[in-house]
Amino acid sequence: MFQLISDGGCDFSQADAQKHNVNVVPFYVNFGNGFLKEGIDITKDGFFNKLLSDKKLFPTTSQPNPQDYIDVAETYLKDGKDIIFLTISSKLSGSNNSANVAADILREDFPDRKVIVIDSLSGSVGQNLILKEIIKMRDAGLCLDEVQGLAEKVIKTTHVYFSLDTLEYLKKGGRVGSTTALIGGVLGLRPILQLEDGMISQLDSVRGRKKVIKLLTDAVTHVLADVKCDVQLCIGHILDKESADGLQEALESSLGITIENPVIEVGATIGAHAGPGAMAFAYCKKYTHV
Repeated sequence: MFQLISDGGCDFSQADAQKHNVNVVPFYVNFGNGFLKEGIDITKDGFFNKLLSDKKLFPTTSQPNPQDYIDVAETYLKDGKDIIFLTISSKLSGSNNSANVAADILREDFPDRKVIVIDSLSGSVGQNLILKEIIKMRDAGLCLDEVQGLAEKVIKTTHVYFSLDTLEYLKKGGRVGSTTALIGGVLGLRPILQLEDGMISQLDSVRGRKKVIKLLTDAVTHVLADVKCDVQLCIGHILDKESADGLQEALESSLGITIENPVIEVGATIGAHAGPGAMAFAYCKKYTHV
């Protein structure tokens, strides 16, 4: 038996975490007056509504530290369970490093137990899907080594796309230059980006949410038309459920399927860099089809 522990990059709600017996180690957010644990000291809605109420706020985030992981894992190790840590992409955050440091310490303290760290090379909706596939593996009775091998295969099939309402948050976080952000703002363009091999890159820019939905729907339908039954899909948003529902409806109509996963709220870990109005979409192959 093993226990699944993910950092907050997975955007699992507390209800989902309890339902699926997953522990979530939260990220920290800071508005300039001290760090708060997301989901504990501040809710997702509280975080983003704070941004909407003060356009000059550009919060920072900080990864969980090794002790945060240790505090969650120790109880399960004492009970004879092994541990899987799943983290947001190591190319986006130091959370994976914290998990590895924690794992090294825990292996020394519990030499008879296994502690493995899996780098999702993803985040938010993508990490959410990967975690759900690992949950299915666990519930199907697969052993730790089997889960690790299959999870790494699923990760290779995971693709994440997202659009933003503004480039200001990426600019403040150093992800894009001032000129790029200014041009995007003046022209009213919504950038469409992808998370590929654990890193963010820009694919296109279009004007208006309807064009974002059409572009994503056309592109995804083209890619998934022949494998639509082999994949899991997930849509997320930041204070823009209307657009997320619109994308889900368009995808379901175009692909002729029902998306099983509910639309999720993107958390502060990614949201601090994306900002209110962002929309995200991800897909990955089901573990039984990798």
